[in-house]
Amino acid sequence: MNAEFFTALELLEKEKGIPQAYMMEKIEAALLSAYKKEYGNNTNVRISIDPAKKDVRMYQQKEVVEVVENPLTQISLEDARAKSKRYALGQIYETEVKTKDFRRLSAGSAKSVIIQAIREGEHRAMQEAYESKRGEIITATVLKIDSETQNAVLDTGTGRAVLLKGEQIPGETYTVGEKIKVFIQEVNKEAKGPLVTLSRAHPGLVRRMFELEIPEITDGIILIKGVSREAGSRTKISVLSREEGVDAVGACIGAHGMRIDSIVRELNGEKIDIVKYSEIPEEYAAAALAPATVLSAEMISDRFCRVVVSPDQLSLAIGKEGQNVRLAARLTGFKIDINAEGLEKPKAADEDYKPAEENLYTEDDSAGAPEED
Repeated sequence: MNAEFFTALELLEKEKGIPQAYMMEKIEAALLSAYKKEYGNNTNVRISIDPAKKDVRMYQQKEVVEVVENPLTQISLEDARAKSKRYALGQIYETEVKTKDFRRLSAGSAKSVIIQAIREGEHRAMQEAYESKRGEIITATVLKIDSETQNAVLDTGTGRAVLLKGEQIPGETYTVGEKIKVFIQEVNKEAKGPLVTLSRAHPGLVRRMFELEIPEITDGIILIKGVSREAGSRTKISVLSREEGVDAVGACIGAHGMRIDSIVRELNGEKIDIVKYSEIPEEYAAAALAPATVLSAEMISDRFCRVVVSPDQLSLAIGKEGQNVRLAARLTGFKIDINAEGLEKPKAADEDYKPAEENLYTEDDSAGAPEED
């Protein structure tokens, strides 16, 4: 029986990632709970678990006394010495308790504790596995699509997780059995709520794709300075070369666009603008408005840039429903005021303007200002 017990623990560790030491602690608590139900809370017990010998034993303990006042916790010296002459006053007398003699209620209590321990152990093992991959991309298999919510249930290799509709790329549809790349955005350390938040809409997905697909980024030759994204439509990513002679934008595009094309295909055609980062704010703002051509840019304040374009570039600079300038503002952290050359002069700049944090993005998702080298 004990050999089977330890074999089961080995299988739990191998198949579900639950450490044997963790389960032994929980099983000891389960046996203690069952014992208390059987013999009462005022009794004493010692549980011995020996993995080396594959042995589990339980001993009821009583103190050896001259006069017994509580028969549940005490035994007389005379009775103790009837078993062994070596007993003396104050020593602990032990009697082995057979767990097979427990009543159904006590055994059921122990079983419940063990089952709960297994569930908690699975949760803990998956939590640790996801935590080690937080901020990374994993490949998951679509198991099910909820017809009402459109949430997708995925097999992540560690367990099952849900890709919420709001974290999917707008317009994407999935089929059962399809493999998709997802970004591990958050890992929940609380008992309630989803264990992990997966996303295909988070800017971190694009950042990690570039880090994985572009060797120069992997090697640290090129740095990603910022990412702004409207999933399913357009992303702007700014890059900086740390080595003279290395074209950061060209390296990310690749020969004949091969490198950028592989990322675009994974994102189902989402447009990606690769922007050359500059320490000069005016240059950075102008580059961020690509594919529009900027005639001039002027910083009115630390976070306010006034840009002038030719009339035929105005709609391109602004973008459909303001998307291009909006993404450029998020990428740079500047408020960008676009004006067409020769048209009415703009109003005075708002010197106190500060971009809203929720519209900005960096690696830790807390701000949109450029990162330091």
